[in-house]
Amino acid sequence: MPLHPQRSSMTSSLAAILLLLVAAIVMFVLNRPRMDAVALIMMAAMPFTGVVTVNETLAGFADPNIVLIAALFVIGEGLVRTGVARRLGDWLNARAGSSPTRLLVLLMLVVGGLGSFMSSTAVVAIFIPVVLRICQNTGTPPRQLMMPLSVAALISGMMTLVATTPNLVVNAELMRQGAGGFHFFSFTPFGLPLLILGIGYMLFARRLLAGGPETAVARPRVSLRDWIDQYGLAEREYRVRVSPESPLIGKKLEELSLRDSGINILAIERGGRFSTEVLRPSAQTALQTYDVLLIDVVASHVEIDELRHRFHLRRMPLSDGAYFLDKSQEIGMVEAMLPPESPLIGQSILKARVRATYGLTVIGLRRGQKIFGQGLLEEKLKVGDTLLLIGFWGDIRELQRNASDLIVLTQPAEMQEVLPAAKRAPQAVLILALTVGLMVSGLVPNVHAALIGCLLMGLFRCVDMSSAYRSVSWKSLILIVGMLPFSLALQRTGGVDLAADAVLALTGNAAPRTVLAILFVITAVLGLFISNTATAVLMAPVALAVAKDLGASPYPFAMTVALAASAAFMTPISSPVNTLVVGPGNYTFGDFVKIGVPFTMVVMMVSLLLVPWLLPFR
Repeated sequence: MPLHPQRSSMTSSLAAILLLLVAAIVMFVLNRPRMDAVALIMMAAMPFTGVVTVNETLAGFADPNIVLIAALFVIGEGLVRTGVARRLGDWLNARAGSSPTRLLVLLMLVVGGLGSFMSSTAVVAIFIPVVLRICQNTGTPPRQLMMPLSVAALISGMMTLVATTPNLVVNAELMRQGAGGFHFFSFTPFGLPLLILGIGYMLFARRLLAGGPETAVARPRVSLRDWIDQYGLAEREYRVRVSPESPLIGKKLEELSLRDSGINILAIERGGRFSTEVLRPSAQTALQTYDVLLIDVVASHVEIDELRHRFHLRRMPLSDGAYFLDKSQEIGMVEAMLPPESPLIGQSILKARVRATYGLTVIGLRRGQKIFGQGLLEEKLKVGDTLLLIGFWGDIRELQRNASDLIVLTQPAEMQEVLPAAKRAPQAVLILALTVGLMVSGLVPNVHAALIGCLLMGLFRCVDMSSAYRSVSWKSLILIVGMLPFSLALQRTGGVDLAADAVLALTGNAAPRTVLAILFVITAVLGLFISNTATAVLMAPVALAVAKDLGASPYPFAMTVALAASAAFMTPISSPVNTLVVGPGNYTFGDFVKIGVPFTMVVMMVSLLLVPWLLPFR
């Protein structure tokens, strides 16, 4: 196979670019400075070589694929904020039961499916606490599940065009060189069999992880259930519905003075046309027919049956404090202590007007080891008393930020799990379906479809501007933008052609399938040292140059690079996905080598079988 003699010499410009590239790789390996800082350094240094201009080094910020990646981060944030991702985790916990095999299979299926439409790194970040909670409940060692989690997340990058950044980088290079890009589901025929193989492989390989050092699952923080038991709330809480003949209808709470009678109204459920809303009770709240009241009886003399008959209230189901757990997305609790300078000291809880000031109701009092339940309204407050407060999470956060009369001591575990837009999960799913539909149909460009999805997420309040900006991984975007000029510079200086000739020289007159194998190995090995995104940026133009020299279709070569870039199973630094699970799984470098190297070989063999079959060379 003839080489190109005009490409055999190295110019000074190419030498300068290669020197910068080697410096970047060394800094990536050392992780000093951080990756995005390395990218910025390269962007500042490359114009001094004279190969690319400053404008060309900055052109990546205007690349549609950069905008597409940022938009996909925002859409993924919408799925997180609305609880779609967590509901999948809860479903997984419920369906898996006590079977470790079923748990592993369902975990990998769910992660692989969800990761097809959002950042695999974000999916792993979401599922790590879910998996740890499952491990704690079932006694399963985290080492048995964290590696399957990362493997499934990496395979999810092989499922769709938008599943991972390397796919978009390779697709952008195809289009830049005049070829049509991949379709949305072009990757699925490769990713789906690999996910099934990955599940089968991990069912076997998890045995290799047995016997290693186990991560001690952290002792959980105090939960709402703990407080329900400690303060005896289950025996004091009642849920009643206002009947049409009730004298309470139309009355404001301030007119009823129920607190003087030893009764707190903690929440009001009011049915709307399509859903039930949980209202914050206030002095000006007027009760309506069929309102459901959650009441706390804090006076021992109150007879609930007598109260129901007097006000025509129908008793509703409420067992063992489960209401607080069912409504934990809206209603929460917090413990707060009285400091010496608090003006509440010396006052009774009834006279302290905590709800009027903070929107929270006192339902428990702890003084040393003694806990007050019923009868606490008349108890005089003392320095160091701890109050159990109940109310909406927004009011609890406001207490944390601005209260000077109370010191927040303990936050329940459920506070970290509150979803800012839990009621908008259906809208988020529909927006995701619409976005994917637009991408698949080709009615609009992918970046346009993603921007429409972002705007709809904002319109339906699945995300707000602050959360949208926070969701974007600017570090990843800067890394891509900073590495893109290398592709242009290597092409201009003949570096890409030189690399293509080197690949062809390695294979001689071998079949194109052998060339694919060499490309896969080079991409996978390069991915051991630098991020898979940077690997795709460097290897995509080389693969297309090789295809051109062979007179073959560019698609099998581009697909091979994309699949190899996602096959980052071999070391904990090959991908952020792997890095995230090292701590929770208590893995060593050797664990990844032991599990990842054989599976990478499996992925390579399957890719070499499927790619030429589904994407012919001619």
